[in-house]
Amino acid sequence: MMRRALFRSFLALAPFFALACVAQNKSVPQPQKDAASEAYVIGPEDVLEISVWQNPDMSRSVTVRPDGKISLPLVNDVQAAGLTPEELKEKIAASLKPYIDVPNVAIIVSQINSWRIYVQGEVRAPGVYPLRSHTRISQAIAMAGGFTEFAKKGKIQVFRKSRGYTEIIGVNYNAILSQKAVEQDINLKPGDTIIIP
Repeated sequence: MMRRALFRSFLALAPFFALACVAQNKSVPQPQKDAASEAYVIGPEDVLEISVWQNPDMSRSVTVRPDGKISLPLVNDVQAAGLTPEELKEKIAASLKPYIDVPNVAIIVSQINSWRIYVQGEVRAPGVYPLRSHTRISQAIAMAGGFTEFAKKGKIQVFRKSRGYTEIIGVNYNAILSQKAVEQDINLKPGDTIIIP
């Protein structure tokens, strides 16, 4: 009889124990957006295949210049860097309307050359690395050959340019390794600079 009463008491209190356990678990990392999952933004040195339907003279392969522009017949220079392919398509179509009644423009990014990250400081192979897919800080450090013996792993900084300002993100690599702050092993974005003092 006593066991049955204790069992009922446990069942009644079980939901409260579960809530308490969830409330204490504050270190669960939140999912981050992968750079590859967002709409692609064109950058310098990307190669674009531009085709204008029924206008072969307008269709061509172009490389985005360092100033972010491309050159096309009739419309001359067009800003491409910083736009998605869809935005650039609309911009070119609008520029062609004085010359073509209904311009049907298609854009394919045939080579992605602008997605890079920069790793500087106390790593064995500092330099510029292509960002081809989902890459975290720990992976970028591995790409750069790992730390030197002088690296201050707890004082890493990531410099990220966004909409005209630079964001500085502090990263403690020791906390990532010990799994005390795995959320600091952030996804990198094109143009990020990692500094290891």
